[in-house]
Amino acid sequence: MMLLKEYRICMPLTVEEYRIGQLYMISKHSHEQSERGEGVEVMQNEPYEDPVHGQGQLTEKRVYLNSKLPSWARAVVPKIFYVTEKAWNYYPYTITEYTCSFLPKFSIHIETKYEDNKGSNDNIFEREAKDTEREICFIDIAYDEIPERYYKESEDPKNFVSEKTGRGLLKEGWRESQEPIMCSYKLVAVKFEVWGLQSRVEQFVHKVVRDVLLIGHRQAFGWVDEWYDMTMDDVREYETNMQYKTNIKVCNQHSSAMDEIGSDGKECT
Repeated sequence: MMLLKEYRICMPLTVEEYRIGQLYMISKHSHEQSERGEGVEVMQNEPYEDPVHGQGQLTEKRVYLNSKLPSWARAVVPKIFYVTEKAWNYYPYTITEYTCSFLPKFSIHIETKYEDNKGSNDNIFEREAKDTEREICFIDIAYDEIPERYYKESEDPKNFVSEKTGRGLLKEGWRESQEPIMCSYKLVAVKFEVWGLQSRVEQFVHKVVRDVLLIGHRQAFGWVDEWYDMTMDDVREYETNMQYKTNIKVCNQHSSAMDEIGSDGKECT
């Protein structure tokens, strides 16, 4: 049995606005994380057509996560540790899968749907998880606690107000009165089929997933004035530029780490 949770993250945006904001946030966030010694290296990002879902975008990344691991995990994984992320974006529906060659029994599968409501659709995954037991977890971008090292006052929706939209200074209970409002519904399945470690690892991974979702969505809104006037072409150009800069950073960090452990490594492209 895998651990299945459905996360619901509301935003003071429309689904159409969030489409731009999400792409901007992911690109900028990836670049910032690379400065922290984490790193997201983009291997592939191109149009993709699915017979069921139609036109979309396929992205493959390597996510370097060593510093996010707990001490007991760092003791057993290689220094050059990364997770492969593959995402199929058919907005407003996306599929994301995470795997790790070092841990073949580990995987994360995320299906996401976006709707213009306050997280009130209890049947949004009726087809994907019919009769499947799962925990519903609301994430409040303004009032849920985030790890202290990620806190920035300028990205705190309780303190931030957007100059371009007038939205912000979210008060307790804001989801009940906020207009516009949309919800990102995420069905997250974490699987780690190793006897004796399964429950501990799956619970830990869900905590990391929850923190990443909370921080990312706070940033998507906190940066709204940076992306609000962008078109889809604008944000795709920004994405391409940031991917190039981020890949260079990650490549340099990767090369340094390989030198530390006495490996020649692979030449970056």
